[in-house]
Amino acid sequence: MPRRISRSGLLGLGCTVLVLAGNAARARDESAPPTPQHPVTDQYHGVTVTDPYRWLENAQDPAVHQWSLTQDTRTRKYLDALPQRERMYQRLMQQISATSPSYEHLHVAGERVFALYTQPPKQQKMIALLTNAADPKLARVVVDPNAINPAGTTAIDWFVPSPDGQWVAVSMSDNGSEDGTLHLFEVATGKDQALRIPRVQYPTGGGSLAWREDGQGFWYTRYPGPERPSAEQHFYQRVYFHRLGDDPARDALVIGEGLPKVAEIELDNRYDPKVIVASVANGDGGEFEHFLIDGAGHVRQVTHFADRIVAATPAPDGSLYLISRKGAPRGSLLVLPAGDTDLAHAKVAVAESDGVMQSAGELSETPIVATSDLLYLPEIVGGPSRVSLYDHAGAARGVLPLPPVASVDEVRPLSDGSVLYRVQTYLQPPAFMRYEPKSRQGSATELKQTSPVSFSDAEVVRETARSKDGTEVPFNIVHRKGAKPDAAHPAPLLLNGYGGYGISETPTFLGPRARLWLDGGGIYVTTNLRGGAEFGETWHQQGALTHKQHVFDDFIAVAEWLIAHHYTDREHLAIIGGSNGGLLMGAVMTQRPDLFRAVVSRVGIYDMLRVERDPNGTFNTTEFGSTQDVAQFKALYAYSPYHHVKDGAAYPAVLMLTGETDGRVNPAHSRKMIARLQEATGSKYPVLLTINAHAGHGIGSALSIVVNQLADIYAFLFDQLGMKLPAE
Repeated sequence: MPRRISRSGLLGLGCTVLVLAGNAARARDESAPPTPQHPVTDQYHGVTVTDPYRWLENAQDPAVHQWSLTQDTRTRKYLDALPQRERMYQRLMQQISATSPSYEHLHVAGERVFALYTQPPKQQKMIALLTNAADPKLARVVVDPNAINPAGTTAIDWFVPSPDGQWVAVSMSDNGSEDGTLHLFEVATGKDQALRIPRVQYPTGGGSLAWREDGQGFWYTRYPGPERPSAEQHFYQRVYFHRLGDDPARDALVIGEGLPKVAEIELDNRYDPKVIVASVANGDGGEFEHFLIDGAGHVRQVTHFADRIVAATPAPDGSLYLISRKGAPRGSLLVLPAGDTDLAHAKVAVAESDGVMQSAGELSETPIVATSDLLYLPEIVGGPSRVSLYDHAGAARGVLPLPPVASVDEVRPLSDGSVLYRVQTYLQPPAFMRYEPKSRQGSATELKQTSPVSFSDAEVVRETARSKDGTEVPFNIVHRKGAKPDAAHPAPLLLNGYGGYGISETPTFLGPRARLWLDGGGIYVTTNLRGGAEFGETWHQQGALTHKQHVFDDFIAVAEWLIAHHYTDREHLAIIGGSNGGLLMGAVMTQRPDLFRAVVSRVGIYDMLRVERDPNGTFNTTEFGSTQDVAQFKALYAYSPYHHVKDGAAYPAVLMLTGETDGRVNPAHSRKMIARLQEATGSKYPVLLTINAHAGHGIGSALSIVVNQLADIYAFLFDQLGMKLPAE
């Protein structure tokens, strides 16, 4: 599930087929086929719980496969009959294909700059080589998965170039599985060196790699093979060292003994190639410990989970900078002198402020960027970004120039002393800016994305709603300039939410999908719910474990605010979310079915009593809790969407989406929830499901899958809300 998810709005998963129960705009279709019930009874702390659709958890059962096919065939017929669906697909594909090439995930190796490169309409992202000039005209593709697999289903999970830029190590996986195998390519020729190291990457723990300073070997993460039972092979992530030319089967274990089963490891030495920082997350709950690995492979532990250190980076002078949340829920910056690994000797370099310093795996790939002169600290202030600058003594040196309500997800110092940083807003596509520390000036670069859609007629308005317990919850309204709420003419409104894992919802370019929605007369709203980290770790913890209900209360409060202020009404309000946001959709739909007209829920979690028993479920217990704990069981059972579907309730129109290769959220959740909703709903609205055989959680999906899914989602929403796309 979450922490290493690359969220890009709706551009995830894939589309194949959905499930129909009816249509509000036309005569109702025949009812969904009944799903057989084979009840299973469980006991939790004296509470008896019956599960009528447990059999749908077994993906290997031919009956489950047939159930899915039956649903899919009917639904495809429904979707393809929607008159606006094909037009939406053609428009979205044309606009996305006309979007300029874009660059992200920069890695610097001397004067060489490597980037993940997108060139629509190619199916998958590539690796491109640039220079300090950041001039796309000088870019050269080094690794192209589209050439490796013309079917477009092989994706790059991550890549790391060697310090001299001679080699690039790449994890690649198929069909959105995120089940990565390591490859090695020669940069000069693009030649595959035939190195194959399997099991270096898997959801949820991810994967990582850091090169030795001389480029003759690297440290990397790997999951167990046959030495452990199959049920344990996607846990127990460890760190190994590989010397170029050696047999990977003989690679030495470097870090592993004593780590938790749900360890999630990130390796980094980009600011001091002599020292590798290994950050070990204890599952998805936000606890970290840190180790240092020197060039000889010696390991020293610096922090433990109880220390509340959430990020660590070595500076070029050998000192170690750390972000602490002990007594500082928004984070303070500590520094340890070079060679000292005793955390008791750390001094506060930058005190806690109104901005939230990031932990590993959140907004910034590198929460602390250390150069020879300055420290760059990416922060979140309620949702939008700020990058604060300090000297090595902790004295403030200003902030990076940014447009209003923007986000920054990369800060990359170059060998010439300048710094590239990637900026985007809801209405402006991503672009790298260059900062010159000597002049303290920022300037645009040509390393930018251009879009065929314009939002010059739109604006973003930031508001707050008061949640059930009095907490003020921010949200962002995107609508046409000058539009006023009108009780007599409520607008179709799409409300998006997530609220979990300390993942903050930051401004992300909305692109063709939102342009389509606005052109249909709609309003788009994003939320900054508790469970994220927009206001620090306290904000996260208020929406985690036994406090998860706060997330649902926050979202409902925003929906009620939008209705009370006449932006929309219940008959025109649709909601959308994915993964943990899919849980949000299931919870608010079952708690307040009267509030929403349509629901789109992607790769969601719905049976909260079974989630920890999923193949990767143990990762999630640090965020959700466990049924083995009495208090946590009571909280889980109190909001578990699957267990709160009520027979005869008038549920909104529902579209759920999942992928067969999803290693983060078990597709069984969607199968069971859809079966229960189809059985129970007393409304005339459809209950729909899509299952894609060539997609997982959404990461690595081919472009054609992404666009087909978007067309399905918006055709469904336009149909249910009675919207029309104007003639062009």
